[in-house]
Amino acid sequence: MARKYGVELLGTGLLVFFAVGAATLSFGFKLFGNSFSAGVVTTALAFGLVVLGLAYAIGPVSGCHVNPAVTLGALLARRMPLNEAIGYMVAQFVGAILGALLLWGMFETSPLYSTDQNGLGTNGWGSQSKIHISLGGAFIAEVVLTALFVFVILGVTSKIGHAATAGIAIGLTLTVVHLIGIPITGTSVNPARSLGPALIVGGTALHQVWLFIVAPLVGAAVAAGLHLLLYPQPEPDLEEI
Repeated sequence: MARKYGVELLGTGLLVFFAVGAATLSFGFKLFGNSFSAGVVTTALAFGLVVLGLAYAIGPVSGCHVNPAVTLGALLARRMPLNEAIGYMVAQFVGAILGALLLWGMFETSPLYSTDQNGLGTNGWGSQSKIHISLGGAFIAEVVLTALFVFVILGVTSKIGHAATAGIAIGLTLTVVHLIGIPITGTSVNPARSLGPALIVGGTALHQVWLFIVAPLVGAAVAAGLHLLLYPQPEPDLEEI
């Protein structure tokens, strides 16, 4: 179990460092100038490709959840016991915070960086949203986006799924989720990924982060329910994701 928790911590930290790092460079440093679309595509690909790589690198050890919503989905779909799921979530939140701290420490060495001006890839609604989505709209978006992501994961890692290509399907789904979600909320679908940067940035990002913890967990529960509806037979193998 120590190995599983360790790679979940490492994997979540790497996800935050690379993918949130790409988001910060795109939207904080304005790496692409005024081209919002270029930033969206770059960030979406960063999240999708990092998860794709991690799925094959650490998947054989822990299943590569690197996301409390995925772990909750696995728990509710009867893929893992409660005590193991709690350990996974703790490791993921710690990994995300450490990854965010490492990313912030690196950016702080740049004279062009300021937490207030450049942020750290946090999520938000209202004035923090590109389209100024309301709280209710942001909640709906995060529930639906997370439900799709977790539903795909549960499906491609089930007994009738194809393990060799599961990582590709998961990575591409996360990319699609970010392509639509970034203009709406910045895209969370991962409570750990949202909390880490919000703790560093503080202010409005920290005040709003509760939604990006609660809504993805609700979406994961929806996904697990749909999965059990379509695949009602219990799956006793606890290491399929």
